Amino acid sequence: MKTLKYIFDSNRAWAENVVREEPDFFDILSKEQNPEYLWIGCSDSRVPANEIIGKRPGEVFVHRNIANMVLHADMNCLSVIQYAVEILKVKHIIVCGHYDCGGIKAALEKQEHGLIDNWLRNVKDVYRYHREVIDSAGTQKEKANLLSELNIAEQVASVCHTTIVQNAWKSGAELSVHGWIYSLSNGLLKDLNVTTSSLDEISSIHLLND
Repeated sequence: MKTLKYIFDSNRAWAENVVREEPDFFDILSKEQNPEYLWIGCSDSRVPANEIIGKRPGEVFVHRNIANMVLHADMNCLSVIQYAVEILKVKHIIVCGHYDCGGIKAALEKQEHGLIDNWLRNVKDVYRYHREVIDSAGTQKEKANLLSELNIAEQVASVCHTTIVQNAWKSGAELSVHGWIYSLSNGLLKDLNVTTSSLDEISSIHLLND
C-alpha cells in the first residue's frame, strides 16, 4: 500500500489505451501545450475540469482552490493567470464554482473550522456585500447556492480587475472572462451571464489609467 500500486496500474492502462487510439498523442503533447482555456475552479474532487467539459490533456490550463477564489494577494493564482494570459495566450478564462460547495456552506456558518477560516473570510465578505438578498433566499441550501453564484460573479470581476487582464485588453488581446456554475446533482453547467470581454465592461473604480 505504500506505493499505491493500483493507481500506477490504472495509469498504465490509461496510457496504453490512449496510445492504442492515437499513437502520436504523447509525443505531440510532450512538445507543447496550446490551451485556449484557463479554468479557475474549486478544489472539490467531484468537479474535475477537463472531464466535465469534455476536454483532453493539454486543452485546459487549471487552477483550483477552496471556493474558486481570485484574491489579489494570492501570488499563486495571479502567477497562473499571468502565465495563461501572457505566455499561453488563452482566449477564455472560466471561473467555475458549484452548488453544494463545502467552502460556501462553511462561510455561512458561525462555527470555527480551523486554518481555513482565514481563507473563508473572503467568501464571508461576498456574503456581507449581498447579505440582504442572501438572507431572504429561503432555506439554508438556497442561501448557499445563491452565495455560490454571487461569489462566482465577484471572482469574475476580480479576474477582470487584475493588471494582467487589463493590460491584455489594452494590447488588443482577444480574451473573455466567464462565470459558470456546475451542478453535482445532474452534471450540467450553467452560464451565469457575467462574461466580460473588454475594459469598457468593468467598473471605473478598478479601471487602470493608460
